[in-house]
Formats: sequence, structure tokens, C-alpha cells
Amino acid sequence: MEDVDWNDYDAALFDLDGVITPTARVHQLAWARMFTDFLQGRDVDPYTEADYFAYVDGKPRYEGVASFLGSRGIELPHGDPSDDPSAETVCGLGNRKNDYFSEVLRTEGVEAYPGSIALLDALEERGVKSALVSSSRNARPVLAAAGLADRFEVVVDGEVAAAEHIAGKPRPDTFLIAAERLGVASKRSVVLEDAVSGVQAGAAGDFGLVVGVDRGAGADVLRENGADVVVSDLAELL
Repeated sequence: MEDVDWNDYDAALFDLDGVITPTARVHQLAWARMFTDFLQGRDVDPYTEADYFAYVDGKPRYEGVASFLGSRGIELPHGDPSDDPSAETVCGLGNRKNDYFSEVLRTEGVEAYPGSIALLDALEERGVKSALVSSSRNARPVLAAAGLADRFEVVVDGEVAAAEHIAGKPRPDTFLIAAERLGVASKRSVVLEDAVSGVQAGAAGDFGLVVGVDRGAGADVLRENGADVVVSDLAELL
């Protein structure tokens, strides 16, 4: 159990996928399906789970597509967010992945991690404010599916970032804006992240603490990229 003194902090800034809900696995499956199909017939290394953590995890969707394609030396037009999912553009591939994700969410639903709910409950009792900071444009549908639509005072997700031109992770901007909208100084805020790009974002900002949640990225990797402490479940922070 990690010894975190919550008296030192006034806000908790939570990532969603892999921190509050196990939707990271749904994202992994959707990315794997999309990239595996796309790479068929191309003379490059196949997509692996390691690629998810190295190039995709935590980043805005189109940035994740571009990052992975760059790793394979593949150049595609960027396209436009309105591109059809069948289009061989960065945006088209991103939209194709989103269709796969939405299909799984619709058919299987999602339940929050019990330890994460326990921490949210405990922080609410203490008067610590909570914000959700996610690169995903699906954050609000996921929250609704998990019955958590009303649990966060502030939500800064992929839709907000795109509409307001806020730089995504690994830059700290979305976390900084979430703290600002809660009315809490960054030094009094805790970032909770499972992605390498997320802990990098936390480390790049002036936050009081960066908590890495190891759902597969690896505890050492999370620490090397900016996590002050690493847990495998948020109940360890109670």
C-alpha cells in the first residue's frame, strides 16, 4: 500500500481508460483489429501489444495512428476528421478504430474498477475535488455506460481538447486546465494515469504528485517516465 497523505492535496485528476474503467483493454482490442487489418499485405512488422503501449496508449486518436505508422515507415495523408472509416488516411484509420471501439462498448458495456470507485468515494468524503482528464473522444459515453456521468465536477476529454485547441498528452495542458477549472493549484493536485504518455504529461506539469497505475505498461517504465509512485489498483491509495 502506498502512503499518500491526501491532506496535502485538494484535487485528483483521473485518466479514464485503465484508471477508472477497464476500457483500456477494449481500446487495445480495437487498435489491434484495425492495424492488423490495415497491415495485411504490407511488408512491415506486424502490430503487437507492445506497439499499443509504445505508440498509441493515452494519446489523442489521430496522433496515435500517426505515431504507429511512423514506427513502420508508412506515410499516409492526414485527411480530415470527417473522413469515412474506409479511407486510407490517418483520420480514416482513427475513425475505423473508433467504430470498432463503439461496437464493443455497445454490445458488452463496461464496469468501473471497484478500487477506483472506493477511492472516488473516499476523496469525496474528504472534500477532495475530482476531474476526469482523458484523450478519448468516447469519455462521456464510457462514463454513462459505467454509471459515472455525475461523479466528476470537471471533464476535459478529447472532444473538449479538440474544440478548444488544447494540446493532448504527453503535454500537460489538459491536466493543467482541469486543475484550473476545479479552482485548485497544480501543486495541490494529483495526476492518476496508467499510460506512459499520461505520466509524462504529469511530470511535465507542476503537479504535487503523479501516480502511475500499472495495468500493463510496467511499473519501472511508469516510474522512468514521471510517476512518483506506482500502484496496481487505486484502492492502494486509500
